[in-house]
Amino acid sequence: MRNAVIAATSLMLGAAFVPAHAADNGIYLGAGIGQSGVEFDEAIEGLDFDYDASSTAYKVIAGWRFIDWLSVEANYVDLGSGDDRVLGEKVETDVSGISLSALGFLPVGPVDLFARVGAVNWEADVSAPSLDVRGSEDGTDFTYGAGVQFRVWSLSVRGEYEIFDIDAADTVDMYSVSVTWTFL
Repeated sequence: MRNAVIAATSLMLGAAFVPAHAADNGIYLGAGIGQSGVEFDEAIEGLDFDYDASSTAYKVIAGWRFIDWLSVEANYVDLGSGDDRVLGEKVETDVSGISLSALGFLPVGPVDLFARVGAVNWEADVSAPSLDVRGSEDGTDFTYGAGVQFRVWSLSVRGEYEIFDIDAADTVDMYSVSVTWTFL
C-alpha cells in the first residue's frame, strides 16, 4: 500500500511538471517597447550632412517556437518619428515595417540567449516641413539581432538589440524590452 501511494504521488508530481516544460514551446504573441535610432550621412550637390535621430519605438510580436532551440517570428515594428537639424533645418523621419525572422535559442535553465536573422519590409517617410519637402521610400532588406530572454511557464520577458540593414540609411536599429505569452 505504501509503495502504491509513493508511486501515485510521484506520478502526479511528474505530470505536474510536464505542462510547465511544454508551455515553453508553441505559438506565442507579445509586444515590446524601446528606443530606435536612424542615422545617415548624405552628400547632395556638394553639401555633406549628418542625420542622427532617436525615438520611442514599439513592436507587436507573433511567433512559433516549434523546438527548444528554433522559432519563426513575425513582427510589426514602428520605429517612431525622429527629428534632427540638417543644415539648420528640421528634418523628420518616420520608419515602420514588418519583419519575418528565424530565431536560434541557446536555453540555459529559465534563460535563453538568442540570435535572429531575417528580412524586413519597410517604409520610411522623410520631411523637412520648413522647406516644404516630403519624400517616401520603401523596400525589403536584411535584419538581424541578439538578445536574452527569461521564461517562467508561458510568460517570457526579453531584452533585445536589432539592426535593420536598410540600404537608404547608414544605421537603423532598436533596443527593446518585450513580453510574450505562449499559448499552445
